[in-house]
Amino acid sequence: MRPLTEQVGADRDGRHRALVVEDEEPIRDLLSFHLGLGGFDCVCIGDGREALERLQTEAYDLLILDISLPGLDGLSLCRAVRRTGPNMAIPIIMLTARSEESDKVLALEGGADDYLTKPFGVREFMARANAIMRRRDGWGPGPQSPTRRLISAGGVMIDPARRRVTVDGRDLSLTPQEFSLLFLLASNPGIVFTREELLEKVWDQEVYVTERGVDTLVKRLRRKIETDPAHPRRVLTERGTGYKFGEA
Repeated sequence: MRPLTEQVGADRDGRHRALVVEDEEPIRDLLSFHLGLGGFDCVCIGDGREALERLQTEAYDLLILDISLPGLDGLSLCRAVRRTGPNMAIPIIMLTARSEESDKVLALEGGADDYLTKPFGVREFMARANAIMRRRDGWGPGPQSPTRRLISAGGVMIDPARRRVTVDGRDLSLTPQEFSLLFLLASNPGIVFTREELLEKVWDQEVYVTERGVDTLVKRLRRKIETDPAHPRRVLTERGTGYKFGEA
């Protein structure tokens, strides 16, 4: 286990910026304190509408978002962030007091990259922050490209060195998991990956996601790269097994 004071994916030019949106002041202060020890400059807000205004005008590196918020709930805020603005691809960890799988799926479908159910331990929280920032910064577990070569398949162009994706010449903004999933599949067109394999390759071991979470991530990715997500031609379902990238 890494110490809590270890930096989390720190930029070469300085500290990362985190926005903590949580209306319970003790939790907000606790998360801000440990993120600060981990290499973040934190901004803390307790209201959903105020957070949305800030997220529409200022860029951050990590968003910690509670579901139950005054002004604007966390799920609505998450969806709004993913639609437009400077934080469309920001890593998002959702905090929820609800333990039902359906609520977690809603969080993932809304655009969250990970979730934690209250109450949670600070060490677990920091492990999740470490994992999500490693994926964002392109090192650590997850699909990597030893040659950093460009990937071109089915109208999709991926530049792993710059973590840039274009589809039919249009730039896309992808979350860390969306990028990792697309990179893995497009690098191996025609190869079927089971849900278990995708869980192992796209998520870190510190993150608990069920196979249903894989389906949710695929659904989100299809909305961004497919002309008709209901009839995909790029990310294809292999019924009863998993997913593959179409062989154009």
